[in-house]
Amino acid sequence: AIDNNLTRAVSGGDPVQIAAIKGGVAGAINIAIALALGQRFPDALRVVSAGTIGLIGYGISLVAFVLALRHLGAARTGAYFSTAPFVGAALSLLILSESPEIGFWIAGALMALGVWLHVSENHDHEHDHEALKHVHLHIHDDHHQHAHDFGWDGSEPHSHQHTHEPIKHSHPHYPDLHHRHGHS
Repeated sequence: AIDNNLTRAVSGGDPVQIAAIKGGVAGAINIAIALALGQRFPDALRVVSAGTIGLIGYGISLVAFVLALRHLGAARTGAYFSTAPFVGAALSLLILSESPEIGFWIAGALMALGVWLHVSENHDHEHDHEALKHVHLHIHDDHHQHAHDFGWDGSEPHSHQHTHEPIKHSHPHYPDLHHRHGHS
């Protein structure tokens, strides 16, 4: 939960850069721990192999996770990503032609119910947006009404530093990058 909320705090940044920094820091810490425990540094082939597996299995997933944090908030993102082991297990059942026990189906149904409750929620109320200046990929919707101080060709989505003016309005929303407000 701490990691998800810390990552959510920077989720407006470049998701590839965030994933690279998190992966680099985690890798350096794990290497330091292994070396401190007396392990030898692996040969180049193992380093490249482990790096490739990490990029595919962790890096791409982390980029998707950061994007989900930006658009869905920490709780929904955590709930959706918690279904990943179930999906992996379901695929392994298909590949290995095994028969799952009843607990597998009960857990799967509970996870599906949780995701459905999140997806079907209608969170709609009047809320305030404070002035905000940041950079991220966006289209010109109700939250992105701003002028451009550069030659913009009209293509969307696009990314640049922009300022959000204070606004009060009502519409369905998730606790995304622009809707992290309190509720009374």
